[in-house]
Amino acid sequence: MTRLDHTLMALRQAGRSGLVTYFAAGDPDPAACLALLRGLPAAGADVIELGMPFSDPVADGPVLQQANARALAGGQTLKRTLALLREFRDSGWETPVVLMGYLNPLLRYGVEAFMADAAAAGADGLIVIDLPIEHADDIGRAARARGIHLIRMSAPTSEDARLAEVLRDASGFVYHIMLAGTTGASLPDEHRIARDLERLRAHTRLPVAAGFGVRSPEEARRVGRHADLVVVGSRLAEALAERGVAGALDEVRGLAAALRP
Repeated sequence: MTRLDHTLMALRQAGRSGLVTYFAAGDPDPAACLALLRGLPAAGADVIELGMPFSDPVADGPVLQQANARALAGGQTLKRTLALLREFRDSGWETPVVLMGYLNPLLRYGVEAFMADAAAAGADGLIVIDLPIEHADDIGRAARARGIHLIRMSAPTSEDARLAEVLRDASGFVYHIMLAGTTGASLPDEHRIARDLERLRAHTRLPVAAGFGVRSPEEARRVGRHADLVVVGSRLAEALAERGVAGALDEVRGLAAALRP
């Protein structure tokens, strides 16, 4: 079992939803990002989603596009992102880390080499946002061989037949995008969230993470009534840009408190 498996089991036994925090690696600079990562476990992050900066993050809204741009302007690369993760692990933290990014940098790095280096650095999962399921088999096998979960994604527009295909061989958890749009858009109403997640659960027994649109502790609490994990990204990137590492960690504490009894 991976660190991610143990965390998901512990959350289920505790009867609560977990908090997934997204930050772009290297934003606002490598030293500040490492300090942020080291502060996240104590602030209440159950899972850390570490973005692999890319020049064309088409699924991201303006806030996360700017976070990617800041990181790239500071010299962040995929190798440096894995080195950042390794430094975090060398500090002794066991919080699961899921790498999130786009297919092009991974292919340029080399799939087998990337999986080997990501596993050695301490990655537990991988989300490739623009990876079509029809082309996921080779990457999935390479990830499994290194003990890394290749996380599958769903959306409100996913038809039942498509969900069955997407979730075949899924592992870790399922990342459900709650809205048809980019990150940071407005959250759907709770009834729709509940309906969409109920339909998704008919196709999988894996834990479900819900993201895209959560911006406040109250919204996190609302989504957490229905999802096993609540993902927050754009609001945290805003807090980091506006108030630095301390402000971002304060934001995480508020969100984490909303998900605890």
